[in-house]
Amino acid sequence: MNTYQNPESIERAYELAKASYAAFGVNADKAIRAALDIPISVNCWQADDVKGFEGSDGLSGGGILATGNYPGRARNGDELRADAEFAFSLIPGKKRFNLHTFYAETKGKKVSRDELEPEHFSAWMSWSKKKKIPLDFNPSFFSHPLAENATLSSADPEIRKFWIRHAKAARKIAGAMGLNQGNPSVNNIWIPDGSKDMPADRFSPRQRLKDALDEILDIKYDAKTITDAVESKLFGIGSEAYVVGSHEFYMGYSAEKKINLCLDTGHFHPTETIADKVSACLLYVPGLLIHVSRGLRWDSDHVAIFSDELRLLCQEIIRQKFLNRIDIALDFFDASINRIAAWTIGTRSLRKGLLEALLEPTKLLTEAENSGRFHERLALMEEFKTLPFSAVWDKLCLLAETPAGTDWLARVNEYEKSVLLKRK
Repeated sequence: MNTYQNPESIERAYELAKASYAAFGVNADKAIRAALDIPISVNCWQADDVKGFEGSDGLSGGGILATGNYPGRARNGDELRADAEFAFSLIPGKKRFNLHTFYAETKGKKVSRDELEPEHFSAWMSWSKKKKIPLDFNPSFFSHPLAENATLSSADPEIRKFWIRHAKAARKIAGAMGLNQGNPSVNNIWIPDGSKDMPADRFSPRQRLKDALDEILDIKYDAKTITDAVESKLFGIGSEAYVVGSHEFYMGYSAEKKINLCLDTGHFHPTETIADKVSACLLYVPGLLIHVSRGLRWDSDHVAIFSDELRLLCQEIIRQKFLNRIDIALDFFDASINRIAAWTIGTRSLRKGLLEALLEPTKLLTEAENSGRFHERLALMEEFKTLPFSAVWDKLCLLAETPAGTDWLARVNEYEKSVLLKRK
């Protein structure tokens, strides 16, 4: 056991760290409170490898695939909710929970995705209210026979109409969730439509997608119940050459329609920095939904870690005081490792990034910058990297009554033995 797990040791280390930050004008107590208060929307699909409750194999129809076969994936709503509750006990700070439509619980009755109703998510909404965990939502345009080639951009009018009805149903459900929980449910639209090889016509699918989105979003809901967002991607499985819903498409659409734009940290070229896009986008769109994942070669959905990219993103959000215009969520799925651990690692890493950004003496950096003392700005940035951040993180975990350090690993291992390995 790490000696820092002892509360007295954590307190002693924190007092020293607190003094170090105070020397730069930073109130560590205030930073901890602020970091704990930022809601992070945790992705339900990490728990079951993005399979949902329809009996899908995952990849067929739409190009979604979680690789690996680690034992113990959640197979139904009760198991998924139990896994989430356990993971949440290991993760400090405010949480939300992000669902897809194919996590509907229809009591054994087959219900087409375009006929789903709020009642099919009644168990989720009851759980949400009881646990005080607000829900976010997504229509599911994949893992379906009608998603083999295209969805909202399909040249087949009947297929396109089906997915339009599905998206409308999803918005209705999200609105019911928002009403139930007393704050907006973020409803994010992402489609996998594209081409494996070079298309001859890039324009027509995008025109059809725009027309479909116009029809879907034409129905107005109370802004207190739903926040709409649209999500781009650079490429996907089976759409390596062309994606209909590119960044440029959705950037323009969000700006024109005044809806939120989703930026996924794994959906851009590896040389692009998402942190740099935040301020540029917010000049033109009302708000952003940030999906935090980790791109690695072709796969965009590795578990988030405390990486330079994540830290830069958190710094940009905090430095510019954008929290009131940004919803922060996770989007990864790794079936090769313990899924509870994946949730815990990813969410704790994101919370660490937010805390570190809140501890930054930004005022000193901007003063140096505005005075043209760029050498001083750089020197301060480098010096701040070695301040005793870990002691402040341990204190945050202690205040949240969650494990500090690696203590949570033992609990995950025990849960695996007592629960996960008993699932066949």
